[in-house]
Amino acid sequence: MSSIVENLEQVMRQMRLAEQQSNRKPGSVKLLAVSKKHPSSAIREAFSAGQLAFGENYVQEALAKQQEVQDLPLEWHLIGPLQSNKAKEVAQQFDWLHTLDRLKLAEKLSQHRPAEVPPLNVLLQVNISQDPAKAGILPEEITSLAQQVAQLPGLQLRGLMTILALDLSPEQQRADYMKMQQHLTQLQAILPDCDTLSMGMSDDLPQAIAAGSTMVRIGTAIFGTRGI
Repeated sequence: MSSIVENLEQVMRQMRLAEQQSNRKPGSVKLLAVSKKHPSSAIREAFSAGQLAFGENYVQEALAKQQEVQDLPLEWHLIGPLQSNKAKEVAQQFDWLHTLDRLKLAEKLSQHRPAEVPPLNVLLQVNISQDPAKAGILPEEITSLAQQVAQLPGLQLRGLMTILALDLSPEQQRADYMKMQQHLTQLQAILPDCDTLSMGMSDDLPQAIAAGSTMVRIGTAIFGTRGI
């Protein structure tokens, strides 16, 4: 058994335990394997263990890997910042975008999403810690942007995403994550189809799940630190 397969099993055990401890339904949290800076062979190993959803930060790196594993039925998520000049490629080649933070970008994605494929699932990135080093909209901007994005053809607004500030205590992490859960609940009151809260990584998975995360983004704990 490869280390990636073993690591995946360990992460899944951690997720199921966190769900149990938080009185969450078993399997209610989805695992997104963050494969950035790791070769396509690592993606194949993870797929052999049943992992289908993969997150990438860089468009060109992701497109190259997609070609290398095009025989596999994978779900591709862009979780890094997206420049407008890459919007067409993402609209055509990805299933999810986690980092939507402005209407003009949403309009470009909508324009370029092929009509014959399902809508592109998008999440609004929220700078919940209000960290100047992090991207994302402020909490008070969520409702306005969400309502505008929800009107665009070719896009399906699924919810919210955040990346916390560094060096927060577990208590601070939990508090910020709880705020995100509250914002999703408020958003669902006007857009009931929003069902996703993308938050939590290798070092704060339990806090994120306890606060209501529905999708955790795990890279190092699965693939290790060695990248391409």
